Amino acid sequence: MGAYVVRRLLGAIPLLLFVSIAIFALLQAAPGGPTGAYLRRGGGMSAADRLALERQLGLHDPVYIQYGKWLGRVLQGDLGQSVTSRRPVAEEIGDRLPNTLILMAAAWLVTLVIAIPVGIFAAIRQYSKFDHLVTALTFVGQSIPIFWLGLLLLLVFYVWLDNPVTGGPLLPAGGVQTMGAPFSISDRLVHLILPVTMLAAGWVAWYSRFLRASMLETIHQDYVRTARAKGLAERMVTLRHAFRNAAIPLVTLMALDVPFLFTGALFTEVIFAWPGMGRLFYAAAERRDYALLMAIIMITSALIVLANIVADLLYAWLDPRIRLR
Repeated sequence: MGAYVVRRLLGAIPLLLFVSIAIFALLQAAPGGPTGAYLRRGGGMSAADRLALERQLGLHDPVYIQYGKWLGRVLQGDLGQSVTSRRPVAEEIGDRLPNTLILMAAAWLVTLVIAIPVGIFAAIRQYSKFDHLVTALTFVGQSIPIFWLGLLLLLVFYVWLDNPVTGGPLLPAGGVQTMGAPFSISDRLVHLILPVTMLAAGWVAWYSRFLRASMLETIHQDYVRTARAKGLAERMVTLRHAFRNAAIPLVTLMALDVPFLFTGALFTEVIFAWPGMGRLFYAAAERRDYALLMAIIMITSALIVLANIVADLLYAWLDPRIRLR
């Protein structure tokens, strides 16, 4: 298995190189440029100043030379400098990445804790009242626009409901912690409730519905009937034999969702003022901050590759019939 991982990682190098070339070319072909951010902010930049800035940024070089310089810096561990904040890109990402990872982990944890048991129970109780209720709720969850759900959560828990102890809003409207207060885990968890609820609601509906369908297909397989015929407990048959195989398509779905969660679900971060990678990416795209855009896109691309490798390893763990060579 170790050799398989090494081969996959080595095979990812030319793939990521091709992605970097394509993204760099697309950014260069886009209208506007990094100097546009200065023109919008200052409004008084002269043509000479703009020309000097473009020379400083190396924008007058041919595209392949610009790409070569960028790749050379990246190979040395330098992601470049943001043209708007004038800070190193690594620092910009380092400030936002922990918040995104916290939001990702919390949303995924809530999603799996709810979706897996709901999907399994709905499958083994097919056509029961619980199954019909889950089906209805999953359709509702998949149909609700995520931004509308976020605004509704704010309206209910921040505007309408009051905290009986403090008299203020029941839950904070946004941010990662209470302004002016020292860091505490409880305060961070309270600030996570609304954005995680908004982000996880759609995934709970989608994953539970998907797992239910996969479980219904699996529990009627011959090996499941054989396990029951051997006298194994129904719980062991469901969890050890049926669920492990039914979870394989779910693992694929989760691997495909990694980039969406990594970018922080832009609507969630904007509505709840969560300083994560999604808002950073949006700001970089708006300002044509090429170095920051390239870094975020390449990190996301590498994360997609890594997620697919992890998914393949999980396939082999879930299904003994799968051999990685």
